[in-house]
Amino acid sequence: MIPDVKICGLKTLETLEAALVNGASHVGFVFFKKSPRNISLPLAASLRDSVKGRAHVVCVTVDADNMLLDEIVYQVKPDMLQLHGAETPRRVLEIKRRYEVSVIKAIPVYDESDLLNIVPYQGIADRILFDAKLSSLMLPGGNGVSFNWQMLDVLDEKINYMLSGGLRVNNVVKALLTTRAKGIDVSSGVETELGVKDVHMIKAFLDKALSAISEGGDFYDTVI
Repeated sequence: MIPDVKICGLKTLETLEAALVNGASHVGFVFFKKSPRNISLPLAASLRDSVKGRAHVVCVTVDADNMLLDEIVYQVKPDMLQLHGAETPRRVLEIKRRYEVSVIKAIPVYDESDLLNIVPYQGIADRILFDAKLSSLMLPGGNGVSFNWQMLDVLDEKINYMLSGGLRVNNVVKALLTTRAKGIDVSSGVETELGVKDVHMIKAFLDKALSAISEGGDFYDTVI
């Protein structure tokens, strides 16, 4: 399985185009008012129209209620919803059934015991996203902090997960080779300042990631 590469927290047509032109498989819009990457529904809908099937559109929420999700799904028409809060397996299943879209469930990780938190979501969430577990004072996602990727060695290779947290152009190849993740998700790693994406950084990140991925079918068997 060729890993997916997602650029998240996009807010401008220029940066969206940079992601699309340079080969991102997924693009993400964040709907969380406390986030510097928060985007309005009308702007996200406008940007979504520019995607035109060139990538999967992911809408990111944090403990969103049905009223907000109704508007997101109606106006933006995402291919996937990414849940970054404390959504229970029951809530994830409810969202999947209500909106008939694939769901990514974010799981914060600090140590190996946190990996057990994926168990209740298996068979419910379509994909797991591992991110670094942070202080309660920090926002969920997009903090540019990584965790010990070696911990993921204990996971069953069949688990469909994406890796997030602290990814940058200078460590994305190591991240892919170390974890064998089915996808990677970057946000702050392609920003010049908090919430401000840079087209050159997006291109450099995608070039590095995709060139590594394209090295061949035995890519995941490579040893650093």
